[in-house]
Amino acid sequence: MRTGEPLPAVGEVLASLATGLWHWSTATGLVTVDAEAARLLGLPADGTGDGTTDGTTRETVLTEAQTRARLHPVDWNEITGVVQLAVAEGTLAEVRIRIMDERGRVLRVVRSRSKPSFDPVKKAYELIGTLQEVTEPRPGTPAGRTAVTGDWRRSREAFLLDAGRALAEARSTEEVLRVAAGLSMPGFSPDGLAVFGVTGDRLTIIGHHGQQPGDEDPFSQMSLQTDYPAAEVVRTGRAVYISSPEQYQARYPLTWPLAAHFGRHSWAFLPLTVAGRTMGAWMAGFAYPVAFTPDERSVLTTVARMLAQALARAGDAETQRELTDGLQRSMLPTLGPEIPGMTLAARYIPTGGGLQVGGDWYDMIPLPSGGFALVIGDVQGHDVRAAGLMGQLRIALRAYASEGHRPDAVLSRASGFFHGINQAHDGEDADLRFATCLYIEVDPVTGVLETARAGHLDPAVRMADGTVLVRATAGGLPLGIDPDADYPTTRLALEPGETLLLSTDGLLETGGHDLDTGWQRVRKILESHEGDLEELADAVVQAVHGPSSHHTIGPLADRREDDIAVLLLSRQTASATAPVRTPVRRTVLTVAQAEPERVAVSRQHLRELLHDWPSDDQVDSAVLLVSEMLTNVLVHTDADALLVAEITGAPGERRIRIEVTDAGDDLPHKRRPGELASSGRGLILIELLADIWGVAPRGQGKSIWFEIYERP
Repeated sequence: MRTGEPLPAVGEVLASLATGLWHWSTATGLVTVDAEAARLLGLPADGTGDGTTDGTTRETVLTEAQTRARLHPVDWNEITGVVQLAVAEGTLAEVRIRIMDERGRVLRVVRSRSKPSFDPVKKAYELIGTLQEVTEPRPGTPAGRTAVTGDWRRSREAFLLDAGRALAEARSTEEVLRVAAGLSMPGFSPDGLAVFGVTGDRLTIIGHHGQQPGDEDPFSQMSLQTDYPAAEVVRTGRAVYISSPEQYQARYPLTWPLAAHFGRHSWAFLPLTVAGRTMGAWMAGFAYPVAFTPDERSVLTTVARMLAQALARAGDAETQRELTDGLQRSMLPTLGPEIPGMTLAARYIPTGGGLQVGGDWYDMIPLPSGGFALVIGDVQGHDVRAAGLMGQLRIALRAYASEGHRPDAVLSRASGFFHGINQAHDGEDADLRFATCLYIEVDPVTGVLETARAGHLDPAVRMADGTVLVRATAGGLPLGIDPDADYPTTRLALEPGETLLLSTDGLLETGGHDLDTGWQRVRKILESHEGDLEELADAVVQAVHGPSSHHTIGPLADRREDDIAVLLLSRQTASATAPVRTPVRRTVLTVAQAEPERVAVSRQHLRELLHDWPSDDQVDSAVLLVSEMLTNVLVHTDADALLVAEITGAPGERRIRIEVTDAGDDLPHKRRPGELASSGRGLILIELLADIWGVAPRGQGKSIWFEIYERP
């Protein structure tokens, strides 16, 4: 060719090199190929057969379906992924394609190289590229290892599924990094990983694997303007692939000395992008040369995307946990100074759902009288609104108690306050909440407990000998339902060596239990535990929420969990050096004229008090006599009845004394009822079933009592 002559057309040059041209637009769904590309695709040279031929330019126009029929189906699917990857990275799309004939046999293998572009308006790809026949490599050769095969694709898909599942299950940044370190990619596995974050204009090291502790120091707090691959990835949002140490040194001469001593041969730096924002970079280093073929880049890019999403989820979850834990800690009180003669322990476990904050709370409030109040409650719901209402209600209760009001007045005022703040805006009744609460005023000197209850669980008492009883208390509606609700009080006594348990319903109902089966589970722990109060609190929570709780699943299909709040108050014995006395087991219960249903409660209390009594007949006799005595007070007087039951003595020599007192003046006397009489047999039953009994007048009223002695 002489100087000055025009250059031959590009098409002629490519044809002489057996290279075809093709154009593909997904907007029109058409593929245009020149004569050489048509030959490589197996189309007839005369233009007959599939497609439309332009006689002037000798171009053939095919539909996507016609083109797909000429390609191996696995390779057609591969083209889509390679094109998307090339658009994302701004690189060429290169893929090896097997051309098939009408009988499904491979005619030849061609290599396609194209420059794809994406139109965001049309949401379509447009590609212009070349086709050139290549020799199919033999299995086992270096070229054969870089070829895309069906087995490689299947192993890649299985790897990506496993990696995606593992990363999706990771709940913390530490777990995400541990999963990333354990990833073994199909055909090429890095021996070193590093995850870079961004703080301001600096790189930070979130985590690394395959390096020694301290190796990350030169890279930490590196400026984003540094000539370093990870910094470039964060600045540009594009991946950087380095196939050899020579390429690394030539491209990044300033930071090459930092990477040289690791002895690696190839590196991939990929952006960690979430919602269009680059939050960091991921480095995968290889101890052997890697060509970073389109398939390998596709795997790395997919892993980087999953890794970025997993890190973002873990970061959001950790931020939320830190926020909610801080909020909950700020709302829960400290137990204050030590109480002479008493010990206090508390636990709060947020267990319901993903938001680790809810409406359960407890409190200890110093009172002007010198005593203190214990409060435990539960605002309906498990969300931020429940937590906010709980905080306001707790403050209100502390204010009313600090003013010196009695327990009934404290709860009445709190109900009115909660009803007011609970009303929806503009008078709407949407999302109204209520709260249960148990308020107990404690006299640390005498052990007297004044209780008021608003729809909450009754307290329980663990006696000195390990017997556990639920103490029935008078109660009213939950707070917030009726602003004018009344809350009657109940007086209890905590004896030396006894422990008081207050809890929310989550302690009983977690794990598919109802209130009855849940109480039986907790009661076993209370009765069998030996240790101090802090150890008892831990044991109660572990029985419900720890590993052992999986062996005590309840009968309900609903396994949802709820927050758990627990308060334990123990009254110490007079002196650690005092002689050990035989424990006294006692229960006290008031039955008012307006509450005849509490006769059934008294029967249940007595059975619990006698849970280890050896004679069932004696237990039945005692229960029958108590029911008879209480019913007589309600029927024959206008006064309330006070029941006191007490067990004394060593095992095998115990006796139970039961006394019922009322304010009536008429003393009972034995009668001789006829066969058809409906009353008059009370004292006869007592005389037959009790070992000893009597009637004693009081200053106001009288009491009738009986005793039963233990026998096998």
